Amino acid sequence: MIAADVYSTPPHAGRGGWTWYTGSAAWMYRLGLEAILGIRRVGQALQINPCIPKSWAGYQVTYRDGETTFQIRVENPSGVNRGVRQVTLDGKVLPGNEIPLLRDGSQHQAHILMG
Repeated sequence: MIAADVYSTPPHAGRGGWTWYTGSAAWMYRLGLEAILGIRRVGQALQINPCIPKSWAGYQVTYRDGETTFQIRVENPSGVNRGVRQVTLDGKVLPGNEIPLLRDGSQHQAHILMG
C-alpha cells in the first residue's frame, strides 16, 4: 500500500492514511506497468522493454486503447532479466520492440519473446 499521508499525532502516530484514494495508486500502477512489465505508451505505439526476475517464465497483460484490445503475452524461455528478441502482432513479426496502437475496435494478439 502507498499512503498519501502519515499521521504524526496520537492515537495514530506513524500510521499511513488515505491509501489507494489518491493519485499515489495511479503512480504505483504506472510504475509496475512501465518499469517492471516494460509496457510504455510512446505516441501511437506501445514500447515493450521488460525488466523482470530471471525466474519468471513470462506474463500476460490485457491492454485497452479505446475500443481496441491487445492481449500481450511475454515469454522468457531463456530466463533473462531484459532483452526482447522478437515481437509479433497477430502472427506477423514486427521490427524492433514496438506494437502499433491500431484503432480498429478489434482484439489483437501480441507475442513478445525475450532473449
